[in-house]
Amino acid sequence: MCGVVGVVLPDRGHEAAAVAATALFALQHRGQESAGVGVSDGSHLMIYKDLGMVGTVLDERRIPSLSGDLAVAHCRYSTTGSTVWENAQPTLRLGPRRALAIGHNGNLVNTRELLEQLEGGRGRLPASTDTELLTALLADEPAADTVDALRRVLPRVRGAYSLVVLDERRVIGVRDPHGFRPLVLGRLPAPGGVEVSPGLWGDDTAGWILASETAALDIVGATFIRDVEPGEIVVLEPGREPVSVRYAAATPALCVFELIYFARPDSYMEGRSLYEARRRMGMQLAGEHPVEADLVMPVPDTGAPAAAGFAEASGVPYREGLVRNRYSGRTFIQPSQAMRQRGVNVKLNPLRETVRDRRLIVVDDSIVRGNTTKQIVGLLRRAGAREVHLRISAPPIYHPCFYGIDTAIETELIAATHAIDEIREFVGADSLGYLSVGGVLAALDLPYDRFCFACFDGNYPEPVPYDAGSRKFILETTGGLGR
Repeated sequence: MCGVVGVVLPDRGHEAAAVAATALFALQHRGQESAGVGVSDGSHLMIYKDLGMVGTVLDERRIPSLSGDLAVAHCRYSTTGSTVWENAQPTLRLGPRRALAIGHNGNLVNTRELLEQLEGGRGRLPASTDTELLTALLADEPAADTVDALRRVLPRVRGAYSLVVLDERRVIGVRDPHGFRPLVLGRLPAPGGVEVSPGLWGDDTAGWILASETAALDIVGATFIRDVEPGEIVVLEPGREPVSVRYAAATPALCVFELIYFARPDSYMEGRSLYEARRRMGMQLAGEHPVEADLVMPVPDTGAPAAAGFAEASGVPYREGLVRNRYSGRTFIQPSQAMRQRGVNVKLNPLRETVRDRRLIVVDDSIVRGNTTKQIVGLLRRAGAREVHLRISAPPIYHPCFYGIDTAIETELIAATHAIDEIREFVGADSLGYLSVGGVLAALDLPYDRFCFACFDGNYPEPVPYDAGSRKFILETTGGLGR
């Protein structure tokens, strides 16, 4: 998944890194393994990155030393390469033809082929991510400038990529032709909060920002302008309006899981409030899978909008039955199963007086592997729940994702190997109901062909290699990692 930010902020005391780091706080839910920022003062690039959360890595001790009017920032959720310092982003390449720093949200599916294209067949990289490989290809490309290099290299790249690219003079946003992962453009206000009219730079004191979600614009007071389009390059340079460059025809296929789970509920995608979309998914779910019960409760926090919608449509009272430790991360995006299981124990605690002797409808956004759900049902049983009826505001996940979610092995997905009643028995619920694909589309009020539903129906917009499920560590097993 990952979160990316790019900032152009001229004549503001070289504060671009601080603004980028602040915006990245709003994207912490997209990646918790590492964080980093790259800056340019107009002639030199530098980066700072480390393993850990945004607030730990990019704190008040680090940011003042990262001076420049241009910045990119990144928080990582690994889908290619191990969780080691070398694989933290942004990547940095100082030549031979240009200096670049890149933050990448997504996952490439032709990594092996791209590795073979590196000039001279070197096959050795300082890190084992597809981002490092892409950075090397762009830095080595014999082209007039960074935009030209992107136009030459990207047609050879397949998979999901929303990029923020930094060179000495510009920040560049890129979205793959399918637009699997989101990327938005916003305008930063002038000092004192004075907004600049659309399309005007005024006295050159306003700036521009690229980010994975609109919530990142809100936290720094930026105004949403538009989505970066699939197959588009957006060039941001101090003192100039954004320039759009089309490098490929758009065949939109935004990951629908972004709208169901991954993105923040206060973000907007495809012109939709994600909170309202998820609330309507809960209403659809109540119509598809009604059940007699005493209370509707969410699995916090991501199940809350759908639970509210379920309660509204069903007439069953809504109550919170689980308290979430606000200092715990997202269990699903932990890099190992052991960490996910430990995460549940520290993340959730039941409200015993609320759940005791009650028939509960427990609403969550998804079941991926099933172990987390089993632990949650166990918590509620031990707290005295009389019945636990699970309702999931997404369809069953039958197929792995190769475009930026770490479920690239089908046997990890419980729905791929078990019938729904077998899943219900495994997790210990009294009943289990999933929202249909049609229910998701009805809630979004958008057509099927705007999205990627591959994890639900197996229709992959971008063909994937037969061995793609074993490719997370391909740049380590093929000798691509040099230490």
